[in-house]
Amino acid sequence: MRGCIFDLDGTLGDTRASLARSVGITLEKMGLPRVSKEECIRFTGNGARYLLEQCLEASQPGSSSRIEEALGIYREVFDKNCTYEAKPYEGIAEALSAMKGQGIQLCVLSNKPHRQVVKVIHAMFGEDLFTYIQGEIEEIPRKPDPAGVYLALEKMHVQPEDCLYVGDSEVDAQTGRNAGLPVICVSWGFRTKEELKAEEPEYIIDKAEELLNFV
Repeated sequence: MRGCIFDLDGTLGDTRASLARSVGITLEKMGLPRVSKEECIRFTGNGARYLLEQCLEASQPGSSSRIEEALGIYREVFDKNCTYEAKPYEGIAEALSAMKGQGIQLCVLSNKPHRQVVKVIHAMFGEDLFTYIQGEIEEIPRKPDPAGVYLALEKMHVQPEDCLYVGDSEVDAQTGRNAGLPVICVSWGFRTKEELKAEEPEYIIDKAEELLNFV
């Protein structure tokens, strides 16, 4: 393998606290009840708009009609709170360093807004570990569309057959499959192992050091 593309939330880092805090503050500013952390995490993976639409409905049915208002508030709130209690999962920093030491290029591809993806990655791992970091921007369709994967491959100068895709959700499994990459799903993220098995990834791993078996 010459390259590896990673999802962020639930794969590289535990960002549940930052997401729940930002959604909670947004709802409060709108005069709406907070939702549980579990509900917030269940809706994560398809971008900020989907997350907020679902959380608005969970908070108060019919309030998703206020999505544009929510997005405006959330962008400001999340930018201030995106690194709140965010931390790499156990063993992931060591595994990434070992992979890079073997000459493997590392990339992040997330449906989280791009500015915050960069901030979170730099806070958790520094600025030199990843060859390329890409979050959600208007010019690139969100995952599971494979466009972001193709761009990452181009940036890394790596062919699809020489690259792995690693994620923690059905969105990630579908993204890797749509792009023609082997998919590794991690069991420590935001979905249950049963949910991951239903997506039929090539592999499911339980510990970060298992990544080294594939590269």
